[in-house]
Amino acid sequence: MAALSRRSVDLLLPRARRAGGPADRWARSAVRWHLTSRYDTTELRLVPTVHGPVLARPMVEATPLAARRLALETVLTVLRDAGVEHFCVRGYDDKGSAVAIGSGGRREAWAALRREALRRPLFVAAVTEQGLQTPMPATSNHAWRTLAGHRVIRLIQYVCDPSGSLLLGEPHGCDLEVWSRTPQGPLHAPRPNRVADRVPATGPSLTLDESAFTRMTSAHVPGQPQRPTRPEFAGTLLDDITFPVDVVYTWVDDNDPAWRARRDVALGAQDRPPTAQAAGESRFANHDELRYSMRSLHLYAPWVRRIWLVTDDQVPAWLDTCHDRVRVVSHKELFGDHGRLPTFNSHAIESRLHHIDGLSEQFVYFNDDVFVGRPINTLKFFQPNGLSKLFPSRGKVDPGPADAADLAPTAAGKNNRALIARDFGRHLTYKMKHVPHALRRDVLTEMSERYAQELERTAGNRFRDPTDVSLVSSAYHYYALATGRAVIDRITSTYVSLAAPDAKRQLAQVLARRDRDVFCVNDEDGTSEQRQGRDRLLHDFLTAYFPVAAPWELPEPSAARQDG
Repeated sequence: MAALSRRSVDLLLPRARRAGGPADRWARSAVRWHLTSRYDTTELRLVPTVHGPVLARPMVEATPLAARRLALETVLTVLRDAGVEHFCVRGYDDKGSAVAIGSGGRREAWAALRREALRRPLFVAAVTEQGLQTPMPATSNHAWRTLAGHRVIRLIQYVCDPSGSLLLGEPHGCDLEVWSRTPQGPLHAPRPNRVADRVPATGPSLTLDESAFTRMTSAHVPGQPQRPTRPEFAGTLLDDITFPVDVVYTWVDDNDPAWRARRDVALGAQDRPPTAQAAGESRFANHDELRYSMRSLHLYAPWVRRIWLVTDDQVPAWLDTCHDRVRVVSHKELFGDHGRLPTFNSHAIESRLHHIDGLSEQFVYFNDDVFVGRPINTLKFFQPNGLSKLFPSRGKVDPGPADAADLAPTAAGKNNRALIARDFGRHLTYKMKHVPHALRRDVLTEMSERYAQELERTAGNRFRDPTDVSLVSSAYHYYALATGRAVIDRITSTYVSLAAPDAKRQLAQVLARRDRDVFCVNDEDGTSEQRQGRDRLLHDFLTAYFPVAAPWELPEPSAARQDG
């Protein structure tokens, strides 16, 4: 039956490419028949894709980096067992990997991959100047006939999370590059890479950390696997990121009765009203976003060295505070002898973040309602020379000085503008996007000295105040740009308000496309019934988008009982 279905695939695949329509449907049916006949599917999942059905391997740790490792290690093992000389290449694509073989080893390599495909579902596709071509089952004769004239092919192993919400495949496959050789001459690459387009035909081998081959991880993150390569690919490149990058969150649990009591006492002691909405329920509402925002780092930004969580002596029930990549910082530790505690003013808390002991020089500040939406690397936030990047929005800072009628972000934006105009003679008009903020501690320290009076006053405001300066989300970027420590760049982002009439449609679109670097899902004040509905909507969206638990999450009680 498997042989019959393979012949069906061989006959129908080329017709589907020419005809489409009914032929395409027949080809998909043949591929489905072939896959389910060839492999034991009890531990696999049949998943439809735009290219046709595929068999995916469910993995608890279904992350892009794990999918990349799986495909690469499959190729390395197959080539090693077949006796084909090979080496890893430092390519331009961080999401996938690349392995070079000499043209003399092509036949043995292709045959070994076909044999491996009899054991587990593998897919192959040509990589051309137009991009990745349609993946085909690696057991198909038609697939290998199609690939015969290509010097770069991609081996793909599809993986998914146990729920099937997240499918990983084509972008994280391993490219096999056939390097050509003239008699007695060097090996020539079939396409450009980051280091060398030709190397001697023979030479010594060495191993490098995985971080040398992908910026999806970092030498500062422990547990780097070693990869075989040639000496020509060793060394630190000028455009490598060599510094560690941490992430900082500020977080509050508004369901904590002790915290609510402290807030109410502080509100009663206010000698003047705070800015509009400064004490609104939505300002402090906790929808468990932090868990999923931190999951987004594990899934799509595994290069982060450490996560710092700044709280008012609160700890999420699901967080493993003993994990070596997470640190919880108390407001007491952060403020020391400065400001007034307890504080409920995010501007005040943000004005002290650069005082965290042990924080990396370059770091990224996240609000807990901001999420990474797809794989990104450190270059999204910093240049290799350490300059930070800022992302202006089209929104404008309202004209005129700050007053009590302004919303808190508006008042702070006006105050930021006044400082920049006073010291640099430049008039800023635009706001910053509601995205992660790339920051440098040395610049923040310099600003805390230059604007000591304004920032001390901000730190002392227990609630958002018309005199506040928004240091890390706005003022820093203008100042760093004015002093040559930052550059303007672009980031793809989306902002969804849960109060919008079409919020459900917007979230469904974000989930289906997964094409934003980052996105924000924000809440607004509303009735108890409205907020319960929004909470359900957000929970369903986040669990579908980020189904993979991060290693710093404690086991769920039910899972812990099963394990015991």
